Amino acid sequence: MGTETSFEFGGVNHVALVCSDMGRTVDFYSGVLGMPLVKTVELPNGSGQHFFFDIGNGDCLAFFFFPDAPAAQPGVSAPRGYPTDLDLLSAIGSMNHLAFNVPAERFDEKVALLDAKGIEHTEVLNHDNSEWGVASEVTDDVFVRSVYFFDPDRILLELAAWTKPFTPADVAHEPIRVTGVGR
Repeated sequence: MGTETSFEFGGVNHVALVCSDMGRTVDFYSGVLGMPLVKTVELPNGSGQHFFFDIGNGDCLAFFFFPDAPAAQPGVSAPRGYPTDLDLLSAIGSMNHLAFNVPAERFDEKVALLDAKGIEHTEVLNHDNSEWGVASEVTDDVFVRSVYFFDPDRILLELAAWTKPFTPADVAHEPIRVTGVGR
């Protein structure tokens, strides 16, 4: 035999939700609930932010802030397309995608397993700190490798593998704060 048929999930890598005010979100999750803020990302072209909170066991809860996100609406629960289609926008309070943690040393094997099971997916993304947030190959700056796919109900899922531990230097962006009524 010798052929692996399961992904051997290592828990949840991160769950990514959308918030209406990153500053308020940081205040609540870090300040009130005590979750350490471990990674901050500025999205390209001022399109928003993506912050990660440590929820223990190497797992994270992440939030997107999109300046032009639709208002929270029950039933608007996911993006229309893949992040690679630049169609990642979803409503405040929605679940943007669910990322499953897989071991970094077995990441490519797990992508091959998606192929073997006939699951359509994006190309592998090597997320880094560059302007566009993605490297064509794995470098010392890559902090997570991922591939995205949909479930039968078009819930966006991700296989994600952390490639290095976070340091205090990874929290490098001020949260965007929104003032005014309606958000």
